[in-house]
Parts: sequence; C-alpha cells; structure tokens
Amino acid sequence: MEFTPGPLAFIGGAEWTEGCTFDPDLLAASGGSHVLVLPTAAAYEHPERLVAQAGEWFAAMGADVEGLMVLNRSEASDLAAADIMRRARFVYLAGESPLHLRSVLKSSPLWDALVETWRSGAVVAASSGAAMALVDPMVDIRGGALTLGLGLVTGMTIVPHLGEADDDASGDKLHRTFALAPPDVPVVAIPNRTALIRDPDGSWRTSGAGVVDVHLGGVPAPDGLSALPTDLPD
Repeated sequence: MEFTPGPLAFIGGAEWTEGCTFDPDLLAASGGSHVLVLPTAAAYEHPERLVAQAGEWFAAMGADVEGLMVLNRSEASDLAAADIMRRARFVYLAGESPLHLRSVLKSSPLWDALVETWRSGAVVAASSGAAMALVDPMVDIRGGALTLGLGLVTGMTIVPHLGEADDDASGDKLHRTFALAPPDVPVVAIPNRTALIRDPDGSWRTSGAGVVDVHLGGVPAPDGLSALPTDLPD
C-alpha cells in the first residue's frame, strides 16, 4: 500500500527548551496550530507538567497544546482517544520510560491511530525515552541490550541524551549497545535539544543544538546518516 508519511522527529531530550530550533519548522510542516502531546512515557513522573511545559513553549509560536492523558493500557484501548489521535496533525510523545510506553501502546487502538495519522501526513515527534520506543529494535534502558520496540521505523535503534553524564556517567550502557547491536543495525545517539528528522521523501537530517552520532558494527558509520533505513514497514 502506498502512503506518504509526515515528518518524523526523534529528539534526544530536554524538549521544549531553548535550543530546540526545529519545533517551529515541525509546527509549520503540520499545516496547523495545534499540538497533541502524549505523555504516556512519563506516566509516573507528573505527566501533566510535561503538557503544561509544552503549552508554554508552543504558545510563543501561536499554537495551542492538548494533552492526551493516556497513561495505562485500558486508556490506550479507548476508541474516543484513538479518534482524537486520528484527527491530529502534530503529535508529540514525551517521557523517560520507553518500556512503559511500549507496554501501553503496543497493538492498541491508540497505536493503530497514531500510525494511521502519521502515514496520512501528520507530523510525529518523540523525545527521550519515547523516541527510543518508536523504533525497532529498542534499547533496553536497564542495561543497554536490544529488545522489541514499537517499530514505527525498523532497522535502527536510538539512544537519547548523548553526552549527559547523569544519564550514563561512565558511558558503559552506550558502549554496550554499540557492541551488542547487530552489525547491520545503526545505533543513533542523539544529544539533548537535538532532532534526527526523517522527511517525507525518506531522507534523514539533523537539526538543533547538538551533533548526532551514528554507529554501525560497533564503530562510527562512515556514511553517517546515509546508514539509516529509508524504507518503512508495510
């Protein structure tokens, strides 16, 4: 089936703060002035605060924010929530727990609606742990090995917060991921306030404050972003 998805942005962290220069462009690409924030990955960390922060950030751009407060599995099965997702033109996922996000969304009506709206041209952005969960394979935050992700994009994995000492002070988890990843699966490490963006034509680019690091087979990928997959799951 042919489809043309909207822009897809993976942000390393510190979303909605100074240096996130990509957000106005993502908003413009959505063709609207409304952002739907899904804070599922912050279910146990005051998700309402994330929604409020997003509201303040996007208000300066003339946009309004709606929080879709789906925090557990039963709420992800709510067809009314899925309808809200399906109508969205800019969806922003945030929060630190990829494992919780995966457990809530996988094979749910809400996940199906998110995939549908993205494939119909909506913008989807995900930061921090939420960014980790959208790809397959996904890094297991407990030790750095790879596990099953949601698979909006397959054949690559994401490590957020590159360079942040409080996230992986010794760098052990990051280097374990580099070592454990299959040789044909790029490991993309993204700093805070930095976005890796897949454009509708399948090309990849970066934007924001930092520099994205791509490893392949345990070493820096010589082709950089060109090592990332361009095809999407059926």
